[in-house]
This record gives sequence, C-alpha cells and structure tokens, in this order.
Amino acid sequence: MRKFSIFFASLMFVSIALVAQEKISFTDLVTIDFNHLAKSKAKIQNKDKEYAIAFDQLKNNAEKALRFKPVTVMSKTDLPPSGDKHDYMSIAPYWWPNPNTVNGIPYVRRDGEINPEVKNFTDKVVLPGLSASIYHLSLAYYFTGNEAYSDHAAKLIRVWFLDTATRMNPNLKYAQSVKGVTDGRAEGVIDTRHFMHIMDGIQLLQASKNWTSKDQSGMEGWVKDFIQWLGNSKIGKEEMNAPNNHGVWYDAQLLAYAGFIKDNNLIKTIYTRVLNRLDQEMDAQGSFPLEMKRTTSLHYSVFILNAYSSLATRFQQLGLDLWQTKTASGKSLKIGFDFVLPYLLKKQQWTGPQINAFKEAEAIPLLNKALTQYGCTGCTDEIKRLAGAAYPSLLMKLL
Repeated sequence: MRKFSIFFASLMFVSIALVAQEKISFTDLVTIDFNHLAKSKAKIQNKDKEYAIAFDQLKNNAEKALRFKPVTVMSKTDLPPSGDKHDYMSIAPYWWPNPNTVNGIPYVRRDGEINPEVKNFTDKVVLPGLSASIYHLSLAYYFTGNEAYSDHAAKLIRVWFLDTATRMNPNLKYAQSVKGVTDGRAEGVIDTRHFMHIMDGIQLLQASKNWTSKDQSGMEGWVKDFIQWLGNSKIGKEEMNAPNNHGVWYDAQLLAYAGFIKDNNLIKTIYTRVLNRLDQEMDAQGSFPLEMKRTTSLHYSVFILNAYSSLATRFQQLGLDLWQTKTASGKSLKIGFDFVLPYLLKKQQWTGPQINAFKEAEAIPLLNKALTQYGCTGCTDEIKRLAGAAYPSLLMKLL
C-alpha cells in the first residue's frame, strides 16, 4: 500500500509539473547549444534521473506536435498587395484605427497595446506554433530515434517552405503593414525570428531517412534567397540598421541562416557588426536607452538581451566569443546582464515605464544564461520560484 501511495504521489507530481510547464513552454524555445545537447543525450541514455522529467516533457510536447497539422501562407483570406498569397503578410501590432477619421485611416500608433486585428492575418498567427512543433519534433527525434517525429517535422517544413503549391516566397515585403501608411515595414522582419528554431531543427533532422538530400538542397536554396532579400532590399537594410532590439534580432536571424549554409564570411561580418552594435547601443551602466524608453521597458530590456544571448550561443559554437568579449569602449554582454539581474532577482524595484505587468516567466531563459555563463548567485532559486512545479520538466536542462 505504501509503495502504491508513493507511486501515486510521484505520478501526481509529474502531472502537476507537466500542466505548469504548459504555462511557460514558450520560455523553452531557446537557441540550442549542440555541445550541451550531446551531453544531455548521453545522460538520458545512462538513465540520469535529473533529466528524466524534462525528457518526458519533451516527448509529451512532441506527441502534441504530431497532431499539429501543416500550415501555409496560402491559408490567409486577404490578398497581399502583390495579389500573391505566397507572399507573407502581417499587420503591425501596435497600430490602431485613427479615431479622428471616418474610415480609421491612416492608422495611429499605441505603443505596447496590441491591435486584435493581427489575428486576421494568419501567417504570423500560425508561425510560432509551426516553429515550436518542428523544434520539439526534431529534438524528440534526436533523443529517441523515432522516425515518426522526423517524418512529421519534414512534412511541416516542406509545406511552409518547399512545396510549389504552398511555399512561402523568400521575402517579407508585406510584413507588419500599417493601413493607410505603408504596405510593409522593416520592423516586420522580426516576425520570422521563429525560423531560427527551424534551422536548428533541420540540423537534427539531417540524420533521418525522412529528410532527403532534395529537402536539404531545397532549404539551402530558400535560405540563400532569403539572405539575399534581407541584405539587398530596402526593408532588410533598414532593419539591419535599426538601433534597437530589431537590429539585434535581425543579426540573430541572419546568423542562424549563415550557419545553416555554412557561410563563414557572413558569420564574421555579423560578429563584427554585433560588437559595434553593442558598443553603440548600450550605455555605460549596461542598459539600452531605446528599450528603456518603451512603455514596457523591462520586457524590452529582457527581450534585447535574449537576442544577444541567442547570438552568443551560436557564436560560441562557431569559435567566436560574445559572452566575455569587451567592445572598443568597454561595453560587454556581461555588463548588460549585471544591469538587469538585480531587478529580475527582486533586489531592486524597476522604475522604468511598464504599462503592462511584466510576465516574469519571460526572464527564465535569461536567468538560465546568467547562471551558466556568469555563475549568477540566486538565479537557480529564482528560476525555481518562477517555474514552480514545472521546474523539473524545463527543457532548458537538455538544451
């Protein structure tokens, strides 16, 4: 009877943890450290108990992803200005109907307040689910060898990127459009930051029989075309030169694509630009003034550091150090972490603008990086507090 009670209690704990994990699952979509991933696989194969619950959570996520049906840019009801549904389209989230005009045009900006009309353009709506599904399926395939996971992941990729009838054209001409103002904006490039997780997923799928040489060459061709558009279009150039988090996320995306096609020259160019960007955009105390001016300044201060963390993780695997390197004027990623950590650890109260309550779970990936890269005292306890019952099942343990 006692053994049954212990078993039942353990089962209940796992169930609670899995439910709690659902609430913070978005925090687990982080840039993969492939060196750590290999170590995690070895520990799982050796039945390491510390990794067991996280591994179970990954398999749970993958089983759900098997039920995620293929999505495509062809599903939107409205046509982009080009008349071609293959062109991605979204509308700017912080722009609303003008209260001073009869037809609401031109739209006006309300920073930090999301216009519900964004859900009318399904390209952006389905993209997070697509990338998360491919990410979890690919990881589950890597750890288990189950070809059902790789098969579905490959199908999802083909429908969005490769199949003639459903593929997305490799451009973002009509991303984050503003009614009455512009058909597309540089800021829309940030929509496809989710593609970074797909690039990581494909790297894991390459060992599968379900990912063919045709698939690989097709994706490499798509990515090369997308890189060309990002580097040569007016929209792409404007986003590259954005002096805030948008420019950093541009580089984070571009580095994922450059790594995918093994373009070493582009990788070195991005590294130089990132260091210059950090030098120019961070102030002496480690904050980012343009993010501090936002109406949700703590969110954006964390958001930009997450972009830099993604860059640093990829650079590290390519033999380049962003975690410790100092810029010409002495700025560094560590200084940025040192600035924001007291607020995330509740040692100081945030005094910047924050019109909406900060979603504390957003801090988990940053706290984890502060722990692993800078030996942050107190980060483990804060992650445990934020994750609650989901802590044992955090996928970041594996990644």
